[in-house]
Amino acid sequence: MQNSISKSELNRSLAQAALQDQQRHKPSKFKSWYKALLLPVIFLFICEFLVRSGAIDAYLLPAPSSLWQSFIDLAHADLLTHIYISTWRVFAGFAIGSGLGLLFAIGVGLNKQIEEYLDPTFSAIKSIPSLAWIPLLLLWLGIDEGSKLTLIAIGAFFPTYTNTVAAIQNVDPKLVELGKVYGLNHFERIVQIILPAASPGILTGLRNSLSLSWMFMIAAELIAATQGIGYLLSDGRETSRPDIVILAIILLALLGKITDTIMKAVEQWLLRWRESIPK
Repeated sequence: MQNSISKSELNRSLAQAALQDQQRHKPSKFKSWYKALLLPVIFLFICEFLVRSGAIDAYLLPAPSSLWQSFIDLAHADLLTHIYISTWRVFAGFAIGSGLGLLFAIGVGLNKQIEEYLDPTFSAIKSIPSLAWIPLLLLWLGIDEGSKLTLIAIGAFFPTYTNTVAAIQNVDPKLVELGKVYGLNHFERIVQIILPAASPGILTGLRNSLSLSWMFMIAAELIAATQGIGYLLSDGRETSRPDIVILAIILLALLGKITDTIMKAVEQWLLRWRESIPK
């Protein structure tokens, strides 16, 4: 009994020490923003200097300071429409692809028979490059929204599927046995033990799927799109405007970062029960 009490006190002391150390070394928000923005700002200054000094021709790389006017012109035109269309395609394709990925992954992760039937095929399809799907999707679905959403869904499917299967199959068997000891049936063990234990890996897969959805969106909007951020990159009328192309790339980076930050916040909230190692 005395050994048990001393071990409990030791664990409590270690937890308090870790929390104090984490709070002591936790950087301020200002320092975090400063570190995050330092490299992009340095890069912009270098580009500005190289263009202004004539080392790089402006028609190849416009000065960063000149991009603001291009942004204003686009904003007064149809930039918001392009952003809305691309964002809608990303989230629609992500919802379809990651939803199917979760469904199949849970079946494969929990049932050896399903794994033997499905996993070899999915593993083979996963290695096909995204651009290889475009001719087939054009042939089957035409140039409407269906082909674009299907391509994005393919990109979102595999990170969710792969991470979810791995997370479920790596759940500690002792936890499952503990559920049996407490009299939980098969469904209750899945819902109360396996899926919560696998949730960190599942959420990581969803974040990766959302990031890939933005990448596949660009490939999707190469399919004869007339709207969207990918259209700004691919339309023949715009390829002679490097400022438009660079603005489109910056928009993609910002939108991808915003959505990833939202997903990360959701992940941290859902996993708030999990102890993390202080950095």
